[in-house]
Amino acid sequence: MSKAELAKQIRTGQHIPDILDCLAQLSNDEVPTPPKLARAMLDILPGEVWGKDDYVWLDPVCKSGVFLREAAARLLEGLSDQIPDFDERREHIYKHMLWGTSITEMTGIISRRSLYYSRDASGEHSVFRFDHPDGNIPFVRAEHTFPKKKDGTVTGGCTACGAPLDLERGEGRENHAYSFIHGVYPTKEMQDMKFDVIVGNPPYQVDDGGHGTSATPIYQEFVSTAISLDPRYVVMITPSRWFAGGKGLDTFRDSMLSDSHLAELVDYPKLYDCFPGVKIRGGVSYFLWDREHSGPCRVQTMWDGVPVGPAVSRHLGGYGVLIRRNEAVPILDKVRSLGEATLSSKVSSRKPFGLPTNFHGSPTPEGKNSPIRLYGSQRRSWVSRSELVTNRAWSDDWKVLMTAVQGTSAAVETMFLSRPIVAGPDTACTETYLVAGRFATQGEAESLAAYLRTRFVRFLVSLRKPSQHATKDVYAFVPDVPLDRHWTDAALYERYGICPEEIAFIESQVNEMPAPEKEPLT
Repeated sequence: MSKAELAKQIRTGQHIPDILDCLAQLSNDEVPTPPKLARAMLDILPGEVWGKDDYVWLDPVCKSGVFLREAAARLLEGLSDQIPDFDERREHIYKHMLWGTSITEMTGIISRRSLYYSRDASGEHSVFRFDHPDGNIPFVRAEHTFPKKKDGTVTGGCTACGAPLDLERGEGRENHAYSFIHGVYPTKEMQDMKFDVIVGNPPYQVDDGGHGTSATPIYQEFVSTAISLDPRYVVMITPSRWFAGGKGLDTFRDSMLSDSHLAELVDYPKLYDCFPGVKIRGGVSYFLWDREHSGPCRVQTMWDGVPVGPAVSRHLGGYGVLIRRNEAVPILDKVRSLGEATLSSKVSSRKPFGLPTNFHGSPTPEGKNSPIRLYGSQRRSWVSRSELVTNRAWSDDWKVLMTAVQGTSAAVETMFLSRPIVAGPDTACTETYLVAGRFATQGEAESLAAYLRTRFVRFLVSLRKPSQHATKDVYAFVPDVPLDRHWTDAALYERYGICPEEIAFIESQVNEMPAPEKEPLT
């Protein structure tokens, strides 16, 4: 097929099998964006951008080149009036309007092949022959910068991205130091260039030295850097975990929620909805940052690729986290209107007794001084009271224990909390659990357990729970109600004036958790 024939098919909308639909995940930070998703992201830009021949576009994190390729197709159509000659129009777009840098040497090759039809942008097969093989999509190598003592000892992770020292492995090996957030791209030669539209799908995290069990989010650095260049528009897709903050995301969350230039937010809560086969807990979302916009943000939830209800324009701040479902906002407002204290002040922090997850005692209390029944990971054992590192006095109380991690491998979470455990005196737990409340009587403990089982409570938890971690912060919307009764959903709906439509929404999001035949006491 000739290039002219290909361009004609693009203009007429004929189906073309897309090789980029077949690209697999290359690594944890190289998840190619499906073309359909890239097109949906470009759709939120104002239509006028496709008729602007003086706009300069940038993808600072090229993986497959799909954003620049899709932009080129639209610009070829949109600029037909300004530049009628097709070859002249194509040359102007490719040479002067579309720029990017790849995150690795390999993704640079793929991206140039996608945009220029050739890995060598200076070769005869390139849609436009540049003077350099990289064209406008180079791979620019960067180095991490590590804080050091006077003696040269490294004292922490990279100051730009938090990467550990062992990622700096010398020339010839990928070090995951991305040029856009390490100050080397745009290059010095490009320092006077003004970018109008920045689009992309940045790397999401970098291993922070936790030996495969820990990672530091870095996508926020790409978003912040893009906005700092003051373009007209920024469109990027990221994990939605920033909605609730945590692990280095609190400052970013606060800045985004207070940014009046955030014009649109499209949220995909369902696992695998955007990236089939790629597990991104908490879902993903993309946004439009518009330099000229000042006001509320238009929020749209997607489910199985289809909008859920109409988009709603609303201010995102005021709750400490982003409330991702439009339907949840009036419910939360009703609950908060009573001004009640919340359970987050009563739920313990991690390691309530100072014992790690992998700590286990003996199978029997024999030989233990003041034996304590220990709730641990998938087993119960016995320890001496003296083995409790902190809060030994808590072992005397009636307690309600909740697992600190509650998630599911399913695409949709519907429970949000584990089943409460009522533990009597002479009990403790490892950091597998949090202590949700301590009481003098069994009745109070059982009342809290009943309250935590309600759909109402678990719905409020869901508003602050972007991942499987159920720390004390997820209880910050849950009212600290009197425990003089066993609360039911019906009683809670009446207490807070929840209307039938709102009840239906809550119960569509949270599955029922029936009471056990008998509370699991020690």
